Amino acid sequence: MTDIHPGQRVAVLVDAQNLYHTAQSIHSRNIDYSSLLEKAVQDRQLTRAIAYVIRAESPEEESFFDALVDIGFETKIKDIKRFSDGTKKADWDVGMSLDAVTLANHIDTLVLCTGDGDFSRLCSHLRHEGVRVEVMAFESSTAEELIEAADSFLDLGERHETFLL
Repeated sequence: MTDIHPGQRVAVLVDAQNLYHTAQSIHSRNIDYSSLLEKAVQDRQLTRAIAYVIRAESPEEESFFDALVDIGFETKIKDIKRFSDGTKKADWDVGMSLDAVTLANHIDTLVLCTGDGDFSRLCSHLRHEGVRVEVMAFESSTAEELIEAADSFLDLGERHETFLL
């Protein structure tokens, strides 16, 4: 795959739940989404930046969603599903994958911000289609198969001062 160069068209897809829970559980801190987006783009041509978020009816979440938009992200919001047995479910795996495949003909590089191993097959598919795939996540909670499937991996945990608030 090609290296990074200024003419590359880049899309950035962020699994906000995945990053949030890792940052909280391991570091007790929040993600700096502005720094995340800046590093993901790296002076290339940003085509789309999408943050996939879950509405959990928390008082501060609307201001968080607004902040993401102010930073430059388009937000895709899904309500948490509650089942009769009390369990909850909310994930964007299929939605993120469909968006990535749809964007593939319009970008040179996809930056996937998640540690979820379910995306390893997506990475392989996109690379087969000629798209460079970069993953940004916390290595300590990132599936090995995802790291192996990507062209490059950046460990957010190695640069606390840059990526954590």
